[in-house]
Amino acid sequence: MKRFKMIAEEIGLMVSDWEIKFKSISEENITIPRNLQDRSVKQIVGHMIDSVSNNTHRIVHLQYQESPFEFPNYAANGNNDKWIAIQNYQNAKWEELIQHWKYAHLHFAYVIQNIDPDKLDNKWISDKNETITLQKMVEDFPGHFKLHIDQIIELLSTSLQ
Repeated sequence: MKRFKMIAEEIGLMVSDWEIKFKSISEENITIPRNLQDRSVKQIVGHMIDSVSNNTHRIVHLQYQESPFEFPNYAANGNNDKWIAIQNYQNAKWEELIQHWKYAHLHFAYVIQNIDPDKLDNKWISDKNETITLQKMVEDFPGHFKLHIDQIIELLSTSLQ
């Protein structure tokens, strides 16, 4: 569980760092540039909220449901784009979006520090014939976070050229 404490601390540091950076980005740079998935910075941040929310739910379910547990993979088949559109992140108030992003990630960091160690091998059925353990899901989360931050960095660097 020491590893999860380290992951939680890493998430906390990234959130603290990026909250400041997000607040300094101009309105034009959060809405206009689009990445290869046709997402703006606001939409990537919204996707990160959806991702951390879904992962938090999985963590809770995986500690009391029978393993392996089937929980919808919201990102499969382009459904994550539907989530982004339905929640209209593109037109959300930036400051509110930042705060939602911040506190959703801080809550996730808190939750992972309270996982029952006896449940780490419980499995989530993520796709047909594919499972992921609770431990692996938590350990992979910072990489997913960084992937989306890198997308934001790339968008911002192209918009500043």
